[in-house]
Amino acid sequence: MDNLEELYREIILDHYRSPRNRGELAVPPAHRTEGFNPLCGDEIVLTIEVDDGVIADVKIAGHGCSISQSSASLMSTGVKGKPVTDARALMGSFKRMMTVGDDADDSPVDLRAMGEIAALQGVVKFPVRIKCATLAWNTLDQALTEMGA
Repeated sequence: MDNLEELYREIILDHYRSPRNRGELAVPPAHRTEGFNPLCGDEIVLTIEVDDGVIADVKIAGHGCSISQSSASLMSTGVKGKPVTDARALMGSFKRMMTVGDDADDSPVDLRAMGEIAALQGVVKFPVRIKCATLAWNTLDQALTEMGA
């Protein structure tokens, strides 16, 4: 188990040190949405283009802790090029993975299907950090809702 935790730690650090899809797309045609975690100051600026129901491109900007920034990077790689329906399904799986306590959805999360994103599962051991991990995902959800996608 220690080897798996070390691998997950390395994935998180890699995405923090070398974030994928960093920057901003031109608005328009992209849609821009901002997310903010007032508890710790994490900020996410998400710009996204959806063509024919597919996330054609997504960029992430902002600043924050290693968990929020690596989660944003992992999220962007997980949804880019995917149909919006698949991105929403992945978002649901991620949020279930991050849910603890009595409100938890009992449906199992297929961690293999989540790929590197599963590296963030250890965050649930630190409930105060869950908002950091979910910030980018909530911002994506907001963006897709605003776009009617």
